[in-house]
Amino acid sequence: MHQWFLSYNGQQMGPLDHAAAVAQAAQNPSGHCWRQGFAEWMPISKCAELAVSNSHAMTAPPPPAAGALQRADEIDYKIYGSDMQFVEIELDPGESAVAEAGSLMYKQPVVRMDTVFGDGSQQSAGGGFMDKLLGAGKRIITGESLFTTVFTHSGNAGKAKVAFAAPYPGTIIPFTLSNYGGRIICQKDSFLAAARGVSIGIFFQKKVMTALFGGEGFIMQKLEGDGLVFVHAGGTIVERELAAGERLEVDTGCVVALTSGVQFDVVPVGGVKSMLFGGEGVFLAQMTGPGHVWLQSLPFSRMAGRMFAAAYQRGGSKEEGSVLGGLGGILSGDRGF
Repeated sequence: MHQWFLSYNGQQMGPLDHAAAVAQAAQNPSGHCWRQGFAEWMPISKCAELAVSNSHAMTAPPPPAAGALQRADEIDYKIYGSDMQFVEIELDPGESAVAEAGSLMYKQPVVRMDTVFGDGSQQSAGGGFMDKLLGAGKRIITGESLFTTVFTHSGNAGKAKVAFAAPYPGTIIPFTLSNYGGRIICQKDSFLAAARGVSIGIFFQKKVMTALFGGEGFIMQKLEGDGLVFVHAGGTIVERELAAGERLEVDTGCVVALTSGVQFDVVPVGGVKSMLFGGEGVFLAQMTGPGHVWLQSLPFSRMAGRMFAAAYQRGGSKEEGSVLGGLGGILSGDRGF
């Protein structure tokens, strides 16, 4: 469940639960709001979570326009842990959450689990076989599993809980897509779970150099809709809001996600000596605003590389802090013969 903070002329209110924040926003929408997952305070009138809920309390929502993105289920959640996190989602009767295969931690018996083709977004819309096949094809291209698991509250009353765990140490980032123009571009293996109705597609890099040396390759994931999405990244998350024309250069593997207005490009790290001996690779990712960028401090590829380098290998090893090398490892009991 969200904990909200509201601010009016420098006077802060909170923490407030979602219902209290909606009521306060309805009474006075002229302030600013913030919750976990927001990079900065935003005007209440521009916060879709409070504004949409507000409109629900007053009038029935208008029917969606032809071709508009389908409205996602409104789910509640809570993130537990600091470095090995998991997210617990609360579902009302009939609501569903979509998750990557193998990410389930636990669920209540009333939550029904169904395995479907693709990203599950076509299931709620009654899509045909070709729609589902297209969704599955997109996931194959991005290196994900052919199937997605949909978890649905099949009861008639109360709330039901289902939880999904991060695959390695890091941080789970909650996104409300309606707060970012309905679209987020992220690295292809970062998606963890989402509300039913969110579409998981593919995003192709337009420039050849970016495609070849951009760290995330030619293909990234495109998350579209207006609901909640949970993305996992390694280590600590850093968020930056880039003004129009503002540039930021980062390690290519540290890019987690960006809004659709951010231009993603690659630039050389410097001279030949820096490329060969700098230890930072040959290219850096250059992000140009306007838009929002999320960065990770520990890419999985970097962590896996360190683990592989530290692992014992037949015929030799790399020892740190020992003059005895492999013999020292045997004598200290770290390895057998």
